[in-house]
Amino acid sequence: QVQLVESGGGLVQAGGSLKLSCAASGRTFSSNTMGWFRQAPGKEREFVAGISWTGGRIYYGDSVKGRFTISRDNAKNTVYLQMNSLKPEDPAVYYCAARSYFDSRYALTQNDYNYWGQGTQVTVSS
Repeated sequence: QVQLVESGGGLVQAGGSLKLSCAASGRTFSSNTMGWFRQAPGKEREFVAGISWTGGRIYYGDSVKGRFTISRDNAKNTVYLQMNSLKPEDPAVYYCAARSYFDSRYALTQNDYNYWGQGTQVTVSS
C-alpha cells in the first residue's frame, strides 16, 4: 500500500506561482514512478507531469510545458509540482499519483497509476 497526501493548494493571482507537495508513505517510495494530474469541474482528469523513480525521466502535458516543474526528493518521500505563470485555465483539483510496479513505459494516463491522493484545490484569480 502507498498513501499519498497532497498539500500546497490555494488561491493565487494569474501570473503567480504555487508549489504543491505530495508526501508518500507505505511501500518504498523511491521505486515508484510519480505523477500529477488535474481535474476541473465538468472536465476529464488531465495528465500534468510525471517523473521516474530516479528523476532521470521527466515529462509534461502540453498545456503546462515550460511553466510547471516536477521534482522529487526520495529521502523525504515527497514529490513536488512547482507551478509558475499560472493562467485562468489552470484551476482544478490537483492529484498526486504513484505507480508502484515496474513498467518501462511512460506513465501518461490514469490507468498507468495504481495509487492516488485525495487532491488539493488550486484556484487562480484574474
